[in-house]
Amino acid sequence: MSDIHALVGAYAVDALDDVERAAFERHLAECSACQAEVTGLREAAAMIASTVAVQPPGSLRDKVLADIATVRPLPPPTGRHTVGPTRGGRTRFRPRALVAAAAAVIALGAGVAVVQPWDDDTSQTQLTAAERIRSADDAETFTQTLDGGAKATVIRSQSLNEAVLVTTDMPPPPDGKVYELWLDHEEVGMVAAGLMNGTEPEVELEGDPATAIGFGITIEPEGGSEEPTAPVYGAMDFESA
Repeated sequence: MSDIHALVGAYAVDALDDVERAAFERHLAECSACQAEVTGLREAAAMIASTVAVQPPGSLRDKVLADIATVRPLPPPTGRHTVGPTRGGRTRFRPRALVAAAAAVIALGAGVAVVQPWDDDTSQTQLTAAERIRSADDAETFTQTLDGGAKATVIRSQSLNEAVLVTTDMPPPPDGKVYELWLDHEEVGMVAAGLMNGTEPEVELEGDPATAIGFGITIEPEGGSEEPTAPVYGAMDFESA
C-alpha cells in the first residue's frame, strides 16, 4: 500500500489483516489527521449502534467489507473536495463520509466501544473518592483524633449526597472483629454505613450522608451488626462543627 492513509476506513471497521493493522497502527500513533478520522468514524458507529435496535441481515457485513476491499478512501484532501475517477473518464466525489456510513452500518445491533490505540491509559489521572468529594463547592471536613493517635476524617458533600472516611495510623481490629461505620440520623439514630479492616486509606460511606447529623465507629463481629453493639468512638457531630 503506497499511501497508508488510505487504510483509515478499513481500519475503523476492523477490515485489515494482521500485517496491515500493525503497519497502520505504527503510522496512527504519529498521525493526528488519521487519529481524528478514526475517532470520528468510530464515534459515528457507536452513536448509531446505541440508538438503532435493528438487526441487520447476516450478509450485510460481508458485503460491506468486500466493497471496502475494492474501494478504499483516498488520502487526506488538499482542497475542498476529494475526487476519484469513474467510468467514462468523468470524476465523482468520494467523501470519506461514505466510509463512516459503512462503519455505522456494520455497528448496527452491536455494542461498540470506542478505543483509541494511541491513548495511553497510564497517563489518565483517576481521582480518589476523597478528592472528588473534596472538590465539591459545599465540601465539609470533620476530623477526630482516636485513641492511640489514629486520625479519622470524614469529607462530605450534601449536594452530591456522598461522604468518605479517610484514616491514618488506624490499628487493625481484634481477631474476629471488624470496624463498622455509622451515620447518625436525627429520627432513627445510628444507621450502618460500611465496614473496614483498618488497612483501607479511605472508605466511601453508604446510605444518606447528606441528611446525617453525625458519624461514629464501633468494633463489631465480622460481617457487622444491624445496630451498634459496642461503644461508639471517633464520634463526630456534623451540625456543631
